Amino acid sequence: MYSAGQNILMYHLACVNCGATFPADEIIYNCKKCGHLLAVRYPLDTITVKKQTWSRRPLSVWRYKELLPVTIPPVTLREGGTPLYHLERLGKEMGLPHLYAKHEGMNPSGSFKDRGMTVGVSMALQLKKKSVACASTGNTSASLAVYAAKAGIPAVVLLPAGKVAVGKIAQALMHGAKVISIRGNFDQALEMVHELCLSHGLYLLNSINPYRLEGQKTIGFEAFDQLGEVPDRFVLPVGNAGNISAVHKGFMELEELGFIDRLPMMTGIQAQGSSPVVRAIRENLPEVISEKNPETIATAIRIGAPVNAEKALTAIRATGGLAETVTDDEILQMQRDLARKEGIGVEPASAASVAGVRKLALMGALDHNERIVCVVTGHLLKDPDTVIKQCEPPTEINADLPSLLSALHL
Repeated sequence: MYSAGQNILMYHLACVNCGATFPADEIIYNCKKCGHLLAVRYPLDTITVKKQTWSRRPLSVWRYKELLPVTIPPVTLREGGTPLYHLERLGKEMGLPHLYAKHEGMNPSGSFKDRGMTVGVSMALQLKKKSVACASTGNTSASLAVYAAKAGIPAVVLLPAGKVAVGKIAQALMHGAKVISIRGNFDQALEMVHELCLSHGLYLLNSINPYRLEGQKTIGFEAFDQLGEVPDRFVLPVGNAGNISAVHKGFMELEELGFIDRLPMMTGIQAQGSSPVVRAIRENLPEVISEKNPETIATAIRIGAPVNAEKALTAIRATGGLAETVTDDEILQMQRDLARKEGIGVEPASAASVAGVRKLALMGALDHNERIVCVVTGHLLKDPDTVIKQCEPPTEINADLPSLLSALHL
């Protein structure tokens, strides 16, 4: 029997800019007073959960239910509990002996989005919503389709035509979502679906929804539990900037609860052709300047107007973190290196985080003894076309032993 965390009904929504507060059950995605982003705030001074209580539960998103907003039995496929790998060979090459990868591609739909969707779709039911929707570069649509199917409610997803990897489209279609491709980019798709949800009552589950991000913060909780200490640096690919924002918020909650006494340096990596957050950090801008035509082979982070940029800039700046770009070639090289040197298969956007660490190490921007956790966000099979284009095709031979020996040069 599922029971909600203690005192959890006292949480509320708060604007990250003006501080205005709103009831937990009000269906809003932005502050009604100033239009900025919202965050879920808990009565942390009254939450008495102990770390030992969490340690007795299986490693998963719902291990940390006292810091999640769901008060009904959740819609779950046992998401979370993803492995934390020590990147020994790559770390040695980079001069970083304490380099780790948290492989979010091992979630049920193959990406970190499942952490957000188990909470987001559960909240849709809790708030009595009958259907859900999102815009997506691929992984969000796949995850929403999976969890909506589990919940037994319809899902609508908008995708930029010709810009989404085939593995992700296949997931959304197979799990029964209504998939609509628009002749435009992700940012336009998000604007359209946002308007649709406001006008027709669908529940929006992009990362502008503060409840969805609550699930994603558990990446940090798990990494802390698995490592046994707070990482010195937490490195994430940045597209819509929800993940880096969520993980930072989670660590701040652990600090307020007294579980930790410092925060990791939040470090965001973007593709060179889609890097508004990095530009804002480099130029010390108060907010990001949107890129109208973002381009990168890493489709999952091909976003020119990240909706959570406000939170991400705060996360990076407040923790003394860094922001850096990597080229498509650097991303693809790291995708190959992760597979061939560590046995970890990821999609291109996932490799951006470790590629960014390699670049920062070469720049001398990292301390040799840092404990670094890189989040690799999605599974290799999410984007099989990009994989095939990089690799030599299979060698075709006649069905006899001499042909086999010849092919193997034996």
